[in-house]
Amino acid sequence: MMAAAGPDNPTLDLACELISRASVTPADGGCQPLIGERLAAAGFRLESMRFAEVDNLWAVAGDAGPLLCFAGHTDVVPPGDTAQWHGDPFTPRLDNGLLYGRGAADMKSSLAAMVTAAERFRAEHPDHPGRLALLLTSDEEGPSIHGTREVIETLSERGEHIRWCVVGEPSSSAALGDTVKIGRRGSINAQVRQRGKQGHVAYPHLADNALHHLLDRLSELLTLDWGEGDEHFPPTSLQIANLAAGSGATNVIPGRAEAQFNLRYSPRWSADAIRERIETLWAKAPVPPELEWQHSGEPFITRGGALIDAVTAAVTDVIGHPPELSTGGGTSDGRFIAPTGAEVVELGPINASIHQVDEHVRAADLEPLSRMYQ
Repeated sequence: MMAAAGPDNPTLDLACELISRASVTPADGGCQPLIGERLAAAGFRLESMRFAEVDNLWAVAGDAGPLLCFAGHTDVVPPGDTAQWHGDPFTPRLDNGLLYGRGAADMKSSLAAMVTAAERFRAEHPDHPGRLALLLTSDEEGPSIHGTREVIETLSERGEHIRWCVVGEPSSSAALGDTVKIGRRGSINAQVRQRGKQGHVAYPHLADNALHHLLDRLSELLTLDWGEGDEHFPPTSLQIANLAAGSGATNVIPGRAEAQFNLRYSPRWSADAIRERIETLWAKAPVPPELEWQHSGEPFITRGGALIDAVTAAVTDVIGHPPELSTGGGTSDGRFIAPTGAEVVELGPINASIHQVDEHVRAADLEPLSRMYQ
């Protein structure tokens, strides 16, 4: 059934409105205008920043002083095979206390909680010191080129700097607020192309098997020791994600083979050091492969400070115990904000169903999340 509107569920109501706006990346689907209208009514000054096909919103309340920013994204991943969903992915549905819909967990519930928290805070503290901002993008689930990255570049050129930032990514594991992300590992991808000479499998002396060469290179890769992590970061991890070769025929030696791998790395490494290590290793190969790199972001961490103290206190006040501080999981737009010197944490709903069929959150978690943000 559809989620019912009501005065006791303002965050749930707004989350439902946002879910009903199909915003598959990089589309915003009208989410930012809806949020902008609410924020403008609460005294925020709005600035729309559209870069290429990406919509971004920068909203600020307050006239002077240090800047606290809530950051998030309105875009969602595609729903996939909609026949597997128990309902339309873009029609919010309440069932047994769960709110279903694409983006329910990642991260339209967080956006709704941010907005209602900001509305209450502004109503109770219209003359608050410092400044409060929301930064929204529709390019987090996509290439992440014209979204938060470009907004931060624009703000930096103006001399505008965020001191504290709460990103609304779904950080919780088993219960709301049980985990707060204080950083993320870096991520770098490599596309490997290995050339050889195609030929008949019965005449290997007349060919050069590209796949054999590539398997040798990948075997070398898997023997590399990347060392240990630290108290906050797990060890650097390398995973081969894709491998392709051959024409499909059983009697043809492949003359070309390709693979793709990813490293999630701790601050003990940099992207440049990783590239140099692997390129140096493979330069000695009989037939060196071609490498094409894509760097998603360096690792970042907030090891302490006022923001972690405040978030820990807020979570404890709402749920009765402090959160675990973690750097696990994938990347987030925090990687574009942290390098400016901002303290960055991620706090949001349970992440167990993100990017899955029948994505959902606990409806009862939305108002407590809003109180944490406030």
